[in-house]
Amino acid sequence: MPLDSFNREINYLRISIIDNCNLRCVYCMPLQGLQFLPKPELLTAHEIERVVRAALDAGFKKFRLTGGEPTLRADLLEIVERLANLAGVHDLSLTTNAMLLPKLARPLRDAGLKRINVHLDSLDPATVERQMRWGSFERVWEGIMAAERAGLVPIKLNSVVAAGYNEADVVDLARLTLERNWHVRFIELMPLGGGECASLSIKRYVSNIETRRRIEAALGPLLELEACNVSDEARNYRLAHARGVIGFISPVSEPYCGTCNRMRLTADGKFHLCLLNDDELDVRKALRAGDADGGVGQVTRILSRAVRMKPTGHHLLEGRSTRERSMFQLGG
Repeated sequence: MPLDSFNREINYLRISIIDNCNLRCVYCMPLQGLQFLPKPELLTAHEIERVVRAALDAGFKKFRLTGGEPTLRADLLEIVERLANLAGVHDLSLTTNAMLLPKLARPLRDAGLKRINVHLDSLDPATVERQMRWGSFERVWEGIMAAERAGLVPIKLNSVVAAGYNEADVVDLARLTLERNWHVRFIELMPLGGGECASLSIKRYVSNIETRRRIEAALGPLLELEACNVSDEARNYRLAHARGVIGFISPVSEPYCGTCNRMRLTADGKFHLCLLNDDELDVRKALRAGDADGGVGQVTRILSRAVRMKPTGHHLLEGRSTRERSMFQLGG
C-alpha cells in the first residue's frame, strides 16, 4: 500500500496522453500562442503501459486517461486495450469533451474502458460556444448519448462554473439528475499556469457555496450522501426523489488535500506530484534508458519517491499555484 509522508494512501494515477485539444475553453487554453508537444516527446502506448505496470507494482489500482483531449490520440484504443488487459487494474476511465465519442464510444468499451467523465459547462448551446469555444452542444450531447448506449456508465458530467458565463446554468445541469442516473459535478475555477487563463480564473471565480445555494433555491434542499470513498474529491448530494447525484469539487472554498490519493503523469513523461504545485520527477528518461526490464523497475522506484515527496496540499490561499503547466497539460 503506497503511503505518502502524510499517511495518505496514493493509489490513483491520472495519465495525460496528449496536451492538444479540439476546444479552447476560456479558463484553460488561449486562442493564440500555444505550442504543443511534438510526437517524439509524447509517451508511446508501450511506455504508458510500462508506467502502469510499475504503478501496479507500487500498489496503484485506479487509472484515468486525460489530456488535453485524449480522443485526439490516434492510438487511444491501443492504449486502453493495453491497460485494460493488465491484471490489477480495478478501474480504468477517461475524461473527454465527448465531441468524438459518437464513433469512439463503442470501440472504447470493447477495448476495455469502464466509464467516462464528460466536460460540459452548460446545456445552452450559445453558452457552450462562448465558454468552451469551438464546442458544439449538439455534438457533445450526441457523444454522451453514444457513451450511455455503449455502457460507459455511470456518466459523470463535469461543469466548471465561471461568473459571467454559466453560473445561472447550474440549475438546468443539476435538474438532469432528477430523471437520469448521472453524476453532475460542479468545479471551482483554479488559477493554473499564469497568463490570461489563470487571470480569468481569479476574476471569474464562483464559490461552490454560491452554486449550491443557487441550485437549492430553484430545486429544493440537497441531501448529503455518505462518502463511499474518503478520497473522493467531490462532496456528493441528491435532490429528493432524484435518480442521479450532484457533486461539488471545491479546491478553493473547501480543500480536500488531506484525503488526496492522486498522482499525475504528464504526456511528456513527468510524475506531477500535486495539481496545484510545480514539483515533478522525470520518468521518460528511465523508460528510454534501454534497461533489461524496459525501465519498469526504475519507474517503480521513481514513482515510490514521488509518492514520498507528495506535498501536503496547495497554496492557493497564499496566492501561489503552478506556474510551469496549465490545466490542458495536466489533465485535471
